[in-house]
Amino acid sequence: MNASILAGKVAVVTGAGNGIGRAISTTFAAAGAAVVGVDIDDKAAAATARTIAETGGRSLALRCDVSVEADIRAVIEASQSAFGAIRILVNAAATDDPNGTVLDLAPVEWERVFAVNVTGAYLMSRAVLPVMIAAGGGSIIHITSQLGRVGAPNRPAYCASKGALIQLAKAMAVDHASQNIRVNALSPGAVETRRLVLRFGDMAEARRIAGPKHLLQRLGQPEEIAQAALFLASDAASFMTGADLLIDGGYTAT
Repeated sequence: MNASILAGKVAVVTGAGNGIGRAISTTFAAAGAAVVGVDIDDKAAAATARTIAETGGRSLALRCDVSVEADIRAVIEASQSAFGAIRILVNAAATDDPNGTVLDLAPVEWERVFAVNVTGAYLMSRAVLPVMIAAGGGSIIHITSQLGRVGAPNRPAYCASKGALIQLAKAMAVDHASQNIRVNALSPGAVETRRLVLRFGDMAEARRIAGPKHLLQRLGQPEEIAQAALFLASDAASFMTGADLLIDGGYTAT
């Protein structure tokens, strides 16, 4: 895909400060989009914006808790003021979920996972949709997980929230196809990000334990997921909506 494939488009990416969200932000900017990088960690979002600026791209970094409507309204207003109508939304924000069965998880822990992973995507979509509709259409991408399709031990909140996002994409695709808005889910396998370090202690241990669970015998890279997001955001995916694009190294094939 060439450097102008998203030229003239404005993209809002949540969770843009680190990992997959950062890779998507820099990839979109390299493809010509003006990127609004949103993260609860404003310093991380600013670092992503600096990386984009250093390569000649256009970006705006904004702090936002995606579970808070007032924060989201401020993001939409600032985005339109800086760049104009939003045509792409990537919901990549996800909170760090604790290990444990449903017996171990406190209600407040369960609720926070859903507040960020699911309600955050709903609230962002609800705020962006009127802008997209008025502009003539757009693409919304929910970053989900292979664990939205299969279970994993001690991850009930994460698995349930990611499964909910896959279904949210399908329902939104049905509702908004007539308005020229495509909505898809993108489900990565285990990817080398700080979240794996938090879960396994270090990346070497993550590679040792989680790598062999994938048919390709390795973990994914954020840039590989970003290329899939670029496809979904672009006109190359113009006949694709209501789908879950699985980029999992063969994790769910067996």
